[in-house]
Amino acid sequence: MIERTIEKVIKNWLGKNKIIIIYGARQVGKTTLMKKIASYLQQDYLWLDCDEPDVRTILTNKSSTFLKSLIANKKYLFIDEAQRVKDIGITLKIIFDNIKNVQIVASGSSSFELANEISEPLTGRKIEFVLYPFSFGELVGYTNLLEEKRILEKRIIYGYYPDVVIQKGNEIEILRELTTSYLYKDLFEYEKIRKPALLEKLLQALALQISSEVNNNELSRLIGIDKQTIEKYLDLLEKSFVIYRLNSFSRNLRNELKKSKKIYFIDNGVRNALIKSFNPIDLRDDIGKLWENFFISEMKKKNGNERKWVNSFFWRTIDKQEIDYIEEFNSILKAYQIKWNPEAKIKIPPSFAKTYKDTEFIYINSENFWEYLI
Repeated sequence: MIERTIEKVIKNWLGKNKIIIIYGARQVGKTTLMKKIASYLQQDYLWLDCDEPDVRTILTNKSSTFLKSLIANKKYLFIDEAQRVKDIGITLKIIFDNIKNVQIVASGSSSFELANEISEPLTGRKIEFVLYPFSFGELVGYTNLLEEKRILEKRIIYGYYPDVVIQKGNEIEILRELTTSYLYKDLFEYEKIRKPALLEKLLQALALQISSEVNNNELSRLIGIDKQTIEKYLDLLEKSFVIYRLNSFSRNLRNELKKSKKIYFIDNGVRNALIKSFNPIDLRDDIGKLWENFFISEMKKKNGNERKWVNSFFWRTIDKQEIDYIEEFNSILKAYQIKWNPEAKIKIPPSFAKTYKDTEFIYINSENFWEYLI
């Protein structure tokens, strides 16, 4: 079994008087991870799968007396797909406040829905984690560095969703199913989105614009919906772990872009499935964009898995000087220029180097990238 980096971190929080919440997109392995943690325990546990209608009924509007009888003498309670239970935050609060020495571990595929249910009632009572698709580092731990470098081009095309990695030869069919229904199931249920075709059109537009600045007004004209709805959909897509936004870095220079954003996909395979493009790298004209999306998303996974809280940006000026990716950690800046071709000539914009003098500059290419991901 492929070891998930965040598993060890979660285990360290067992028994520390916090409800453990595991977020993540559908099909990233939350249930598998929870079952692995459960099997690690030396004590009996209660497992509740909220996809089951009777389980949802059991956990809805119940008294502390009933919940005590349900949990009995179990020391661990696992609740899978917790967002499907109405007012789950209240139920978890009742258990936490009234049943001592019970460790709760709950998962939810829909960040926005579960967060809305638990944010207020569980203030100070929870610790949250995000599980992403497999990372480069996790698969190096499962195979080895040489193997993962050998199949890097395949990973760039098909991505890291667990079923895609494990079921070799079926990558396209799995990604087609994932991107035509399953991945967006929560979005269609949330606020009853009535025009999924518009959401698909927006996603395709975003897939074609990775690594480029995204403008809501332009998207509005392209898709045919108002920019407020565009912003709402972007927010929902980000909270359901399909995309994420990078804002522009701006501190000192007058000509720095201050309110711009770029949008990347958490997984390259999802991006390629949306535009139905699985051609090999030597037949593509978007390898630069794919490579940038790959490396930045892997950095996001690595930081998240290691619980490293960094601020992430891109940088650009009006006259189109740019830096692909910037991380700020403990007031220290690292600037990354990302190119697929190791022979590419890379320059650091003089105005950036002069203004942000203590920045560490890093050049990423297809040969040295692994040093920063494991």
